[in-house]
Amino acid sequence: MTCELNASALHAYFDNELDAVRAAEFERHLETCSECSASLQKLSGLRDGLRKSDLYQVASSRLRSQIVQQMASESRVRGVRWNFWIPAFSGAFIVIALAAGALFLQPHNHSARLQSELIDAHIRSLQANHLTDVQSTDQHTVKPWFDGKLEFIPPVADFSQQGFPLIGGRLDVVDGHNVAALVYGRRKHVINLFVWPAAESSAPLSGSGSRAGYNWLGWKAGDMQFCLVSDVSPNDLRELQSLIHP
Repeated sequence: MTCELNASALHAYFDNELDAVRAAEFERHLETCSECSASLQKLSGLRDGLRKSDLYQVASSRLRSQIVQQMASESRVRGVRWNFWIPAFSGAFIVIALAAGALFLQPHNHSARLQSELIDAHIRSLQANHLTDVQSTDQHTVKPWFDGKLEFIPPVADFSQQGFPLIGGRLDVVDGHNVAALVYGRRKHVINLFVWPAAESSAPLSGSGSRAGYNWLGWKAGDMQFCLVSDVSPNDLRELQSLIHP
């Protein structure tokens, strides 16, 4: 029996392009559809194979800086002589310019995608039985729970007296990496604090913003990346941030 679900839905789910509601619907579909499950496994195997093949490598920030400095230096040295060199080396120049442009755009694109993934992860957590893997208001219960499940232990604290009670924690996946999600309450709202090693991101996430009615606040402290996501006000997020890192 052939699955009636079109291939575009399968690829959209695989590429994390579905919103939280449609992703949950597709996951329920996977529970009963062996054809889609098998197709998803093939896509995953293909992606893993490409990643291990060393066909693609993300340019480092150091390389990006070197290209920019070299182009600026050449511009200063040659001055009006650019008109002489461009006809002979226009092809090479265009390739370098396009590469430099791609390098500049990469951090922005990565940051936008990361923001989207974090908000989607927050929305998924609000569904039934998705909020916590360990439910406790005791930081001495939540923090040890992560031991052995991640390569790092997130800082855990309860801020009940300040109006941000600890609810629990769970494991989540963001940007292709396992992350810790600490869950706090604020009146009748839920706040997710995502924590992961900064080295696992090609560009740090800092600043704040909003999408689809949800606010986010990201920052880096030491070698760790933090991001708060919730539908509470930006002021509430900043207040909680000041408690986490005074």
